[in-house]
Amino acid sequence: MNTVLVTGARGQLGRHLLVRGAAAGVRIRGYGSGELDITDPRCVAAAVRPGDVILNCAAYTAVDAAETDEDRAAAVNGDGPAVLARVCAAAGAHLVHVSTDYVFSGDATEPYRVDAPTGPRTAYGRTKLAGERGVLGVFPSAHVVRTAWVYTGADGDFVATMRRLERERDTVSVVDDQRGSPTFARDLADALLELAARAGGPDPVPGGVLHATNAGEATWFDLARAVFAEIGADPERVRPCSSAEFVRPAPRPAYSVLDGSAWAAAGLTPLRPWREALHAALHPAEVRG
Repeated sequence: MNTVLVTGARGQLGRHLLVRGAAAGVRIRGYGSGELDITDPRCVAAAVRPGDVILNCAAYTAVDAAETDEDRAAAVNGDGPAVLARVCAAAGAHLVHVSTDYVFSGDATEPYRVDAPTGPRTAYGRTKLAGERGVLGVFPSAHVVRTAWVYTGADGDFVATMRRLERERDTVSVVDDQRGSPTFARDLADALLELAARAGGPDPVPGGVLHATNAGEATWFDLARAVFAEIGADPERVRPCSSAEFVRPAPRPAYSVLDGSAWAAAGLTPLRPWREALHAALHPAEVRG
């Protein structure tokens, strides 16, 4: 396999990519934002070599802050991926760019296919869609992989927050009118590494958009109850509420389920059901490999 470069390597997905890649014997190295500025063509060109596979996890992910800081979000989420694409195309490297369910409007009633019309309703979503277009516009053989609701169970993400709140409160109110596919960062990392391994091989995956999430769907309320159950707490302590009770600067999509059929059709391994993945995340001592 070619050398894999991970941008955004200090984030939750990037860290898992480095660990899982090294465990699998992949030649892999990572760059944080302070080590590789993806908006600087000269900086990127100095890091990329022919045959490399770049997994771009670098992103401005502060969804609410982006509403008043869209220029900065646009630089990282929109301009940066386009820079990576141009450099990779010129160098003979491959690019896998990680994107998001926020490129959709969130008002669907069935899982979004890869060719479904986009319609972001937030600054974050607009800038991520600009990144997708920037990548495929200059490098059609690149891959854009959309995902959603990524967690590790640590570092203050939703699953980690539920674990903390279970210790601190008698009851917890969680929205029950937003639906998506909770995705364990380790599973997503393995999926991206599988895609990267196909690049430059005898059976490459055609370029374009793919969706990768753990299988199935849930509301945040469902996920919170599952977390409580996994750690031996009473799920009835989690109470449902509406999004209207938690108004935020950037509206959250009501429906974020992504259709993974294109991923499977490409011969890539579908990610396991989200409930199994959550168990693995919260009981790592039981999991090997």
